[in-house]
Amino acid sequence: MKLFIKIFLWFLAATALMIGVIIFVTRTFQTDPMVSRGQRSTRNQMMIYSGTANQIVNAEGEGGLKTYLMRLRDIEPPREVDLVDPNGNLWFGDQEEISDSVELISRTFASGSTEADFSADDRTLGASPVTFADGRHFVLVIQWERQAPPALFWGSTLGYWRLAGLLVTAVLLCYLLAAYLTSPIRKLREATQKLADGDLKTRVAQRVGRRADELSDLARDFDEMAERIESLITSQQRLNSDISHELRSPLARLNVALEIAKQKSGPETAPLLNRIETESHRLNEMISRLLILAKLESGSDVIEPVRIDLAELVRDVAEDADFEAQAKGRSVKVLSDDPCTVMGSENLLRSAVENVLRNAVRYTAEGTAVDVSLVRQNGYSILQISDHGGGVPEDELANLFRPFYRVGEARERKTGGMGLGLAIAERAIKAHKGTIAARNTGDGLLVEIKLDKDSLAG
Repeated sequence: MKLFIKIFLWFLAATALMIGVIIFVTRTFQTDPMVSRGQRSTRNQMMIYSGTANQIVNAEGEGGLKTYLMRLRDIEPPREVDLVDPNGNLWFGDQEEISDSVELISRTFASGSTEADFSADDRTLGASPVTFADGRHFVLVIQWERQAPPALFWGSTLGYWRLAGLLVTAVLLCYLLAAYLTSPIRKLREATQKLADGDLKTRVAQRVGRRADELSDLARDFDEMAERIESLITSQQRLNSDISHELRSPLARLNVALEIAKQKSGPETAPLLNRIETESHRLNEMISRLLILAKLESGSDVIEPVRIDLAELVRDVAEDADFEAQAKGRSVKVLSDDPCTVMGSENLLRSAVENVLRNAVRYTAEGTAVDVSLVRQNGYSILQISDHGGGVPEDELANLFRPFYRVGEARERKTGGMGLGLAIAERAIKAHKGTIAARNTGDGLLVEIKLDKDSLAG
């Protein structure tokens, strides 16, 4: 799970927990006091109603009292009003309405004071004594619906809107906070990928901004690391280039001296001089490849983009490689050559294909063929070159394109490889913003080159 999702969900869970605690505290510490206030209010109202009834019946008689009770019954919220004598007979009201109030009425007659019943969840009962002018005693019973505590979020449209607003606000704030915390990490990841792809100029501290936290410190440390890596690699590339250039002159003088020595030497020294000449040619080839590699790595070579018929280029290189392979008891077969064109440098692409193909010819088993396949797929030109040389260890596949890397020292000495061909091929393909990769096929190694039709690096 992504770090952004984790942070977002944790913040959201924390916000939901806080809302739950607020609701719990509100209902626990506010509902009980509200109920207590409601009970006191009920008793006070009953005392007021019964006192008013006593005054009206003494001043206006029973007719005035009945009018008052009818008016009292019609007051909102809906309520039931009854006046009961000690025998349970109704002077005013409905007999069915007092069926649940018998005990409360008896208690009121016994105490002679106001009583209330709050046992039911949906209603409240109040009872108070009323005395007529002639001395008759009654109990005024009033029943009304229980007023529930106002809900924060449920039970009303306003509550639902309140809850929706709270949830939207919580989600938005959690999202923004999670994005704020993970944004530098995402930028660091992008910078790391660029650095891994060879963009040594990549820096990230300015993109992170003026944050005074550990992530900004990490960004500055990354920039210091990238600057150090760029300095080291640039120095190495410059050293390779300088050494290669400096070796050219003494090597040229050595070849001149060698030719003079061959002219003046006798038959007994000719084999030694021939050996020196062979090694000189090999050293000259290595220096040439080092210069090519240095130019590719530094990007100093200006590439003039032209439209290249990749299929024709592959056929030409395969034909030359097959001619050389025949002398070693091997061959090169082109299995497919779909029409493919790309924009780029013909010399660089030819060098890349030639290096990969010659490497395959060098290591394929005697009597076997190197298979070449060029196909057009989803707008890409895909070139696959596979040999039958047994492959390489899986943990060494990623190192094949490193300069001077050798899978097996003894084998390299036998074949005469210098460990620069695949490195040059990789740089050439990257210069065209393509990809090159190697994998084992079971009985050999397959190298795949993938190019877009407009894949020249800008």
